[in-house]
Amino acid sequence: MDQKLLTGKTALVTGSARNIGRATALRLAASGANVVVNAVQDRAAAESVRDEIEANGGQAIVVLADVSDGDAVAAMAEAGRNAFGAIDILVCNASARGQKPFLEMDYAAWRRVIDISIDGTFHLAQAVLPMMVERRWGRVVTLGGIAWHVGFKNRVNNLVAKSGLTGLTRGLAAEFGDRGITVNMVSPGAVETVRPASAGVLPPMETPPPVPRLATVDEVASAVHFLCLPEQGYVTGQIIHVNGGMFYGG
Repeated sequence: MDQKLLTGKTALVTGSARNIGRATALRLAASGANVVVNAVQDRAAAESVRDEIEANGGQAIVVLADVSDGDAVAAMAEAGRNAFGAIDILVCNASARGQKPFLEMDYAAWRRVIDISIDGTFHLAQAVLPMMVERRWGRVVTLGGIAWHVGFKNRVNNLVAKSGLTGLTRGLAAEFGDRGITVNMVSPGAVETVRPASAGVLPPMETPPPVPRLATVDEVASAVHFLCLPEQGYVTGQIIHVNGGMFYGG
């Protein structure tokens, strides 16, 4: 593992009880960051991430919060400030996935995905960016996805949410770049994860990418970690694709 390049920094990683979020929390902790581990309701899974961080000499707290709830997000950010002094790194990983034909999709299913990806990131940025502005240093990384770049059927709500999140990411990058804060997106392709039943079955790859396999969660977490490093202060407003060559573009 690399040197403790994030020692003294604190990261809030949403949806970090499992999959990409868990791998990211562990990766940032291994690099020296304190971590606020977040889940909606699975405290046991979140505490297992905290326990693993602490077993390896790091520091972490667990906060249960639904990111679509602005008050809960504000309380989570305050808990991070109280525990570690401030939040320096924000990783917006929490998401809701669904798979349903558009004409069978009710408004609640449409709204839930957008509430978490877009409104959730709005709440998180509003709560955390003032701490970064005060310290004139910060790293924000959002998690996108390949679907909206190439278009997948039965996932219109996901495509809309991630495309909107891209605009939010680039808008924040433009607004806060002169205050030492970078804002970027990591956009995974097909990743080997444990999928909830509501997410549906991972669609088969009709044409395998040049790297003919699924990504690991650690490969995605490594890209997030790269963007959080102090020496990456000139990388902002970018989409970093981790998809084995399935898609090339911005």
